[in-house]
Amino acid sequence: MNHLTQSEENYIKAIYYLEKTLNKPVGTNDLANRMETKASSVTDMVRRLAEKSLIQYEKYKGCELTEEGKKAALKTIRKHRLWETFLVEKLSFGWDEVHEIAEQLEHIQSVKLTNRLDEFLDFPKFDPHGDPIPDQNGEIIHREETVKLIDLKINKPAEITGVADSSASFLKYLDKHGIELGMAIQVKDRFEFDHSTEVLLNDKLLNLSAEASSKIIVQIK
Repeated sequence: MNHLTQSEENYIKAIYYLEKTLNKPVGTNDLANRMETKASSVTDMVRRLAEKSLIQYEKYKGCELTEEGKKAALKTIRKHRLWETFLVEKLSFGWDEVHEIAEQLEHIQSVKLTNRLDEFLDFPKFDPHGDPIPDQNGEIIHREETVKLIDLKINKPAEITGVADSSASFLKYLDKHGIELGMAIQVKDRFEFDHSTEVLLNDKLLNLSAEASSKIIVQIK
């Protein structure tokens, strides 16, 4: 695989996430919004990535990652999530602090360092936000029977295993309410007026907004 610039890695990763979200080829406008840049800049980058055989691009239809492009994306995601895990577990950063730092560290090219980091952390399967960490072959282990809290049936026992929003503001919101990964949770009631949810969280009743409960991922027990 050719050496990629930081910008190319960022675009490849963005296309990977957008493909997962949209379930269709990624348009230049979708990519421009994700990257917070002009559509003309995206078009130039898309052409460059296509020349490197990292994406297939058809004008007016959008782009899709090739197998080589998917490998490149998963390699960057692997580094990002390993560094997030290291920062939280070994350097005591908060889970709301690590995303931007990992965005910088994910561009380190040394495969040996990445594999040593994985070994040092005892080969974690999930990062501090509950997202799966690809192994060195790009394989990902997904949890079974996960749903958004907003879709969890009333009185169904579950465990908080992830978040659908890793922004600092949302993670601080969870911290303020004492909500962490690994906690037992049950939905006790839903309110038609504002679609908020009353939950039992480790034996404590708590009311969560519809937006918050749509961003909390749980695994059914």
